Amino acid sequence: MPRLSQRFNEFPIYPLAHIPARKKALLVAGVDVIDLGAGDADVPPPPKAVAALQAAAEVPALQRYGFGLGHVPYREAIAAWMQTRFSQAVDPISEVVPLLGSKEGLAHIAFAFLGPGDVAIIPDPAYQAYIGGTLMSDATPYVYPLRPRTEFLIDLDEIPADIMARTRVLYLNYPNNPTAAIAPRDYLERVVRTCRERDILLVYDNAYSEMGFDGYVPPSIFEIDGARDVAIEFHSLSKTYNMTGWRCGWAVAAPPIASALTKVKSFTDTGQYMGIQAAGVAAIESWAEFVPQNLAIFAERRDASVAAFRANGFACDVPKATMYLWIPLPGGIASAAFADRLREEEGVIVMPGSGFGAGGEGFFRVSFIQSPARIAEAAARAGRVLRSMVAGEGVEAVAK
Repeated sequence: MPRLSQRFNEFPIYPLAHIPARKKALLVAGVDVIDLGAGDADVPPPPKAVAALQAAAEVPALQRYGFGLGHVPYREAIAAWMQTRFSQAVDPISEVVPLLGSKEGLAHIAFAFLGPGDVAIIPDPAYQAYIGGTLMSDATPYVYPLRPRTEFLIDLDEIPADIMARTRVLYLNYPNNPTAAIAPRDYLERVVRTCRERDILLVYDNAYSEMGFDGYVPPSIFEIDGARDVAIEFHSLSKTYNMTGWRCGWAVAAPPIASALTKVKSFTDTGQYMGIQAAGVAAIESWAEFVPQNLAIFAERRDASVAAFRANGFACDVPKATMYLWIPLPGGIASAAFADRLREEEGVIVMPGSGFGAGGEGFFRVSFIQSPARIAEAAARAGRVLRSMVAGEGVEAVAK
């Protein structure tokens, strides 16, 4: 086999890579699997989006290459929604970039702004697209551990001066995956001010902007004065509209930043299928009626998840946003060992914190993506594994 590149060898293992095969094997063996791993809910997308896709399949013009421009009504729907939702005026042509899901854009933006010797500050734990784009750009990732002591926020004042001097990109994601943390407005103001002072690109992953609970309404980074000068914000239809497999998202930025991402993408893809973008228009236009009822489902599941895991011996905060619980493990129990045993012994799939980076060790993530009854059953099984490991039955502890 030809020699793999040094860049490739630096890639971490993707946290979901082995789970689909193990899940399939368990199902074939007759195991009652409860999958609370990926943020992929069992709730349908907006009916209007499904109908729009079916109609689009009959339109010959939508079968052609979309290229970077794509389906212009999709751009226009995004711009209109940004105005309605965040009071942000956005030019649909020069300030919107249609994406094949936000993930590829989050990785590809690094190609335009990073190179050898440059640094990207990356939260740890985090979505792996951030470090993937950084490594593929031959830049250096500086990982900042997200821990309870900083309320899972990156404190830029703690980053060494020599690292800050080389930093070209800062990745932020609030509401946060996997920790479910939210960022106060004054924190975002400080971050934007620092990025402006140091000419750092702020890559703001806002995939969970529509998943706030108990009156909390996540902001756009562009609601912060000065952010337009330094930020690019990413959105996705995946979580908001239960359209994970459709791979449809977008980025918004001032024209110089947006055009940089567009240029990178011109070398990597020829655009999303425009029929899916037409369905995206229908989804976005259903926002006012669809999102509140969808959010009510997740609020019920959040409450059921918190109650069920607390009842089975886990400490668990009530998240104000996202579709996740970020649950600490007691007494040095390794998150991968816990997740593996829970999957293999009880058929319950959760994500070990270490799968999102070393900073996630000591936690595991639960996606409240199934019915309250199934979540309660999963929590009961998790409690059995926890009690077994605490008792020392086959326990594998975190290395000290």
